[in-house]
Amino acid sequence: MEGDKFYKNIQKALEDLPENFSILEEQIDVGIQMKYFEFTKKQREKDIDEGCFIERDQLFDDEVGEERKKEILTSIAVYDDVRAYRTLEKYVQEAKGELKQWAILALQESRMLMHSSLLDEHQVFISTGLGGKGQKLRYYVVFLNKEKDEMLTATQQKLLKDELIFELKKHDGEFESMDFMEGFSSSLVMLPLQVEIRQVFQNVIEECNQYGGFLQDDLIITNVKIMSRGEIIQLIHQKKNDNFDELENEEN
Repeated sequence: MEGDKFYKNIQKALEDLPENFSILEEQIDVGIQMKYFEFTKKQREKDIDEGCFIERDQLFDDEVGEERKKEILTSIAVYDDVRAYRTLEKYVQEAKGELKQWAILALQESRMLMHSSLLDEHQVFISTGLGGKGQKLRYYVVFLNKEKDEMLTATQQKLLKDELIFELKKHDGEFESMDFMEGFSSSLVMLPLQVEIRQVFQNVIEECNQYGGFLQDDLIITNVKIMSRGEIIQLIHQKKNDNFDELENEEN
């Protein structure tokens, strides 16, 4: 279902992934990430890194506006001086709201710059909405019930959770949480980048369906965000309508 295009894009990106890469651990809204990198591109064209470095203490001044603080954050993130890194590290602890998320992104860039300078190696930065840890990315997966208006029974819930945890361990993955709702079950997990993620979850479905066939073969996989119940239902209906349109086109 929804995982097809996402899965292909991930697999394609992994084919050319170098050995040295860094994963953003925190969960940061993709929209904010895009704004950060667009803003960064414009700032780098102005070449004001040194000026922002000199005035970096403005980050801690309540009288300084948000736009100026964004300029400082994105500029000193690529200023090759350990004092810039320490400033960002300190500001992350104090910042709030969107500025905190900008500070986290800036700190990650600065950390990569420090590593590259020390090791004399270029590093790749991987960021997703759900973040990750080490060499693992966090995924939000939704298993769809065969009975679309009913919750899984207690026995089925336990079976699904146990099979998921078992399958994750086989691939050095990590189980974080699971929720059960009418029509579907959702889970947050982490898996190494090199793992064929869709196959992991399909294995779980196959194992569970040996005991009553209570899950659909389709599922939803994303590393962009945790979806609301309304978003999941909308996505399921959208896929159903897309299939119906395809069938109509074939018949015509």
